[in-house]
Amino acid sequence: MIMRALIISLLSVGTIAASPAIAAEPIQPIEAAKPKNENMVELGKMLFFDPRLSKSGFISCNSCHNLSMGGSDNLPSSIGHKWHQGPINSPTVLNSSLNLAQFWDGRAKDLKDQAGGPIANPGEMAFSHELAVGVLQSIPQYRARFKQIFGSDKIDIEKVTDAIAAFEETLVTPGSRFDKWLKGDKAAINQTELEGYKLFKEAGCAGCHNGAAVGGASFQKMGVVEPYKTESKAEGRFGVTGKDADRMMFKVPTLRNVELTYPYFHDGAAANLEDAVNTMGRIQLGRNFTKDENTKIVAFLKTLTGKQPELTLPILPPSTRDTPRPHPFD
Repeated sequence: MIMRALIISLLSVGTIAASPAIAAEPIQPIEAAKPKNENMVELGKMLFFDPRLSKSGFISCNSCHNLSMGGSDNLPSSIGHKWHQGPINSPTVLNSSLNLAQFWDGRAKDLKDQAGGPIANPGEMAFSHELAVGVLQSIPQYRARFKQIFGSDKIDIEKVTDAIAAFEETLVTPGSRFDKWLKGDKAAINQTELEGYKLFKEAGCAGCHNGAAVGGASFQKMGVVEPYKTESKAEGRFGVTGKDADRMMFKVPTLRNVELTYPYFHDGAAANLEDAVNTMGRIQLGRNFTKDENTKIVAFLKTLTGKQPELTLPILPPSTRDTPRPHPFD
């Protein structure tokens, strides 16, 4: 009886474990999120959308990771406090829980570690953790929610980032047409898209863009075959490790929902998928794709768009007399 229960449990993990055909592919389906604590997720959603965690009272997590726009902002680089131009393209928050680390240079080990960064970054939300916590602590409804979840109404940045991370872990996008094809629905993609997938594998793209997220699992040098020319000063992992071998080593981005997350690359230099595919083929693989090949690969990439999170916007509790006032122009 115990063995039977164990077998059922293993099979329930997902179709991947039960299908050798799927397991043989470099790309795996995404499964729906299974939140561990719905109350924590709801609190995290409120914090994700609350602009009062910024100095201006105007910028929220959703400003740069807009969930109506593929979890990004569709800008070459994000706009921070007082219209500060960010140094790098904002990666999508969708499926970010599948990344080996967060940020292009991997300086945050997980979503919790990442969540606190923008709040205190002077070029982004331009606040401090202490001031952000002070705002939340001044609002009775927030104190009540934190007490319900954590057993205490004393708020700290650890609890704040725990909640935001719990919400972001739910932002997965299962059910893409390509996932349906992987799971056996051979009518889910057409012949052009299938030929694009075959080219994607044969050309070597799947060497870096693989797994459930179709990327996000490794750091790779930008410009393997020929140097990547850019005006961006970002140097990838080198900025974290200081090792010369890590110069221009960036986290491989996910290709899930890639048709929604333009412009592309860490510098946002590729305005569309066609340009991105040609550039990657040339500098990473030493291959100049024909127009027909490019069309097929782009067609395949668009099959990776999954079911977007359907959210009800949170109603945020009002500030009180004790809540620090925002300073949008300071």
